[in-house]
Formats: sequence, C-alpha cells, structure tokens
Amino acid sequence: MSFSVTLENGHNLRVRDINLHAQVDINEVTFVYQGLSNDSCSSGYVLAITEFVFDHNAVLLGDGFQMSSQTTGTVDNPEDVGTHSDQSSLYQLYSASSPKRYYNYLLVEEATCFTLFGFTSCYRFAGYFELVEVEQHQWIKICIDAEETCPQDWSSNQLESIAILKGDSLAELIAEYTHLVSCHHSEKKGVKKDAPLGWCYPPDVSESVVKDNLSQIEDGFESLDYVMIDEGYQACIGDWLIPSDQFPSGIKSLSKEIKRCGKKPALWLAPFVVHEESEVFRHHSDDWLVTHSDGSLLRVEDIAYEGGRSKSGYILDTTNPDVQEHLTHILATMRKEWGIQLFKLDALYWGSVRGCRQQDGITGVEAYRLGMEAINDGVGNALILACNAPLWPSLGMVDAMRVSSRRDSDNKCFIEDAREAFFRSWQHRRLWLIAPGRATLIPLSNTLLDQTHVEFHRNALLACGGVLMSGDPLTKLNHFAKSTLSRLFVRHKHNQNSARFSSLSLDHAYLRMNDRNDLHCLFNFQACKQTICLTSTKPVDWHDYWSGKKLNEQRTDVFEVEVKALSSKAILTKR
Repeated sequence: MSFSVTLENGHNLRVRDINLHAQVDINEVTFVYQGLSNDSCSSGYVLAITEFVFDHNAVLLGDGFQMSSQTTGTVDNPEDVGTHSDQSSLYQLYSASSPKRYYNYLLVEEATCFTLFGFTSCYRFAGYFELVEVEQHQWIKICIDAEETCPQDWSSNQLESIAILKGDSLAELIAEYTHLVSCHHSEKKGVKKDAPLGWCYPPDVSESVVKDNLSQIEDGFESLDYVMIDEGYQACIGDWLIPSDQFPSGIKSLSKEIKRCGKKPALWLAPFVVHEESEVFRHHSDDWLVTHSDGSLLRVEDIAYEGGRSKSGYILDTTNPDVQEHLTHILATMRKEWGIQLFKLDALYWGSVRGCRQQDGITGVEAYRLGMEAINDGVGNALILACNAPLWPSLGMVDAMRVSSRRDSDNKCFIEDAREAFFRSWQHRRLWLIAPGRATLIPLSNTLLDQTHVEFHRNALLACGGVLMSGDPLTKLNHFAKSTLSRLFVRHKHNQNSARFSSLSLDHAYLRMNDRNDLHCLFNFQACKQTICLTSTKPVDWHDYWSGKKLNEQRTDVFEVEVKALSSKAILTKR
C-alpha cells in the first residue's frame, strides 16, 4: 500500500514501500525504515517517486558519485561531464545500459525558474535520482544504494533525508539547499578560512626538484604559502612513513627546510590503498583488507581501474579498529613529527567501494566515513584536500575538495575542466573549499598550448577562486605565467568567494570584488561567437582584468562584449 506526502511548497511525493516512514519538515523529508522484514535492500532501493512535470527541453544538472562524473543535458539527451562517468568501464558503479543516475542532487532549469531535488544527508547510503517513464508519464525515482544490506544489520533504522526546493534565483536556491545540508553535516573549520595558495608539481617528484622550486618561491612568489610534496616520496603505496630513494633526507628534514623559508609543508597520500609490495600488505593481508564474498582479497582492478600506478592495489577495511588506529597514527605522525599542515588525500573513492568487511551491514559509504573520522583524529587542525573522492560521503569530513578531473596541460582539457569546476563552484565555502585544479600555464615537453585555451584556463581559475596550486616548474615560468599568477593572487586577496553563475549555460559569472570593483567572467562554450550584455547599477569604467586596459570611452551602466567561439574574457569595473 502506497501513501503520499506533500511538502509546504506543494510538491507531492508518493511512497510505495509500507516499510518506510516519511517525516516532513517544511520542504525536507526524512525517511525511516520501520518494517519487520529483514530482506536485503538493493542498490536501487526506492524511497519515493514524484512526477517529472517539466518540459523535455529543460536543462538538467546532476552530480556523480565520484569526482570525475557529472551529468547535464536534457531528459532525452543526457550529457556526461568529466573524464569518466560512473557508468564507464573504469568505474562500473552501475550498468552502462541502466538509466542515468543523478547522484546527490538533480537541478532542473526551465526558462527562468529552478527546481532542486537534493539529498541533504549522506550518513550511510549514497542517494541518487533516476528519470523513468511509466504509462507514458515521466517520473523521478528517489533512490538509495543500500548495497544488498539487511535492516537488522544496520546501526540505525534512519535512512537519508531529501529536499525539494523551487525558486527564480539560483543563488537563493543554492543557499537554502546548502543550509539544509549543513544541518546534517557541519562543515569543517577550514571551509571558512582563506583558501590555500601553493605549489604542487606532478607525481614522481624528487627532493631536489622540491628544493629547486622552494628557492624560486623565496625569490619571487611570496604569496605561495604551501609547498606540496606529491607522490614519489614514499617507499611504496601504503608505507607512508618510509621514504623512497628520491628523498634521501626524508620528509621530516625537508619539511623543516620548507618551514625555514616561511612556508607550510603539504603532503600527498592515498590512505585507503596498499600495494602488495608494501610492509602493510606483507604483515596484514589476512586481517586488514576488504575481501570478496568468497574471502579472497578484493583488488581495486577487480571492480574498476587500478587507481594506483598500474600495480595491484588492495583496500583497507576501515571498519576494523586496528586499521582505524593505523590511519590515525600515520596522519598524527606526519602532523606532529613532520610538521605537515595540509594533506592532499588522493584515491579516496576506494575507501567507499562495496565489499566484505569485518563488520556486517556496513555500507561502503559508512566504512568510508569511519575511515575519514580516523584520519581526522590524526590530522587535528591541519587541512584536508580531498581528491578523487566520493562527494556526498565526504560531507563534513574534508576542508577542500578537488572538483575537476583534468591531469594534463591540454587545449581540450582546459575547457572540459572549466565546465566540471563551474557546475560545482556553488559548493565553495559552503560545503568545502573547491579546488578547481592546478594552474598549468606553460606547455609540458612535446606539447603545444593554444593561447586562447590557456587564457580560458586562467579565466576559469579567476572565476572559481578556491584552492590555487601552481603546477608548473617555477624555474621555467615565462612572463605570461608569472603575471597571471600575480593577478590571481590579487583576486584571492580581495575576495575569497567564487563568482556566481546565474544559469546553467555558464556563460557569465559575477563577483563583487570589493566596494570599488565588480568582476565579470565570460565564457563561450559554443562553436560560434556570442555577444554578452553586462550591466551595472551605476555608470562605471570597464577594464580588461589582466592588462588593465580601459575598454570604454565614457562611463556607462551597459556594456556589450563579444566573445569568440571557445574563448573567454575577464572584465573588471571601476566605480
């Protein structure tokens, strides 16, 4: 027998499972399992359905479970955003033939109106939305991934909460939604702090490379506060406290040198993955690792791609108290003895995968959060930057979140990377500090970068704000790269917020920089030129942000800007 619940804004939900109780609080619903059945609950456990009452041309936006996946487009033509969707062969979270899943939230833009369907909690179950057609009607299925667990094994009968919000202003809608999320998951203290500025070179870095760039930071990049030691310092994935041959002095010594230069040491690690060559694997392969149902060890490549330098990786069972203590010890040692002040935690997705663990009834999401709690106990007041992470399971657990998946300096990737970051830019300083990717402004060896695309990249960084890490060798920066970084530092000094997009077209982002200046970032993702009309509340002068060149003859409150195909511009007003 089904029943219906109606929200304050008039939206109706139909609950078809009599084992569920739905508690309504204005426009939010919390679901509780109250049945006597102990039948296992599936990966597509339906909480409720609601009719899709929008035009089929309405623009949609939904997240993926993990960082590399988002979906936009329309009902009939969904479009993947990101390098690897949840359905891709690399992740295989669900079948490629299944309906598209919109994880965490589904935002619908129809004309000038917005409706947001969003999970406001993620304690134990990943939540998602599916669009399905039943009897010639389009419906939204509101689902959780219960991972075939049984109710009697759960730690609580409370499931997750969702909200359905409507409004004409995207900014106001987002503010209301993130407030509801924060009622369930309070953000970490670092979310409201100034976003880190630093230097972070690609993996396989060496001690000598770090020292060479540290000397450059001293000479001309005083605004860069953090120096990131990336992958390559450890003897093996999993043996984080044992240095590799590339760092003969050890990380403790290098961190002291970084501090002597007035900078803050930062460190990369993938805390939930261990390789079979590691000491951890050698001593604990029989009791610390996630397994298949038959008891054999679960390799990361059994369910998706290797996730770690093409070597066999295994996943720590974070429901095991000994593993939790191990994680806390590693991070506490790095913070207290090595002096690390920012941790870049990579491959976090692997901590959330489904598998057999020491405790029954624990979902991958719950196991991940247990692991992150242990890590936070060790991290203390240092910052956590999450990379390749499950997004909503990380709520309240991290200070900063990588929101785009590009790795290389590539013309096409710059534009794709910008879309990924823009669609998540509203999360900045609300859920976490966003990290839109490294600032890579000079070509790598054997590559050619188109100037238009590099300018697109720097304008994207300008619009996003958030964590800014220079990803180039500082010894090789040209005048363009140095001046770009300098102007990005100025932007961060004046305003820590992300520029706001008013629609999902992503063509215009606005930021009130200070009492005298407004910033307009314009992006054309189309194959033909566009003209964008900018307005001000009073007549002002209009300048190119990067060069400072004045673009108008007389002060005016209306200014038209032509943006060429696949290009961008940054305009600053002066009152």
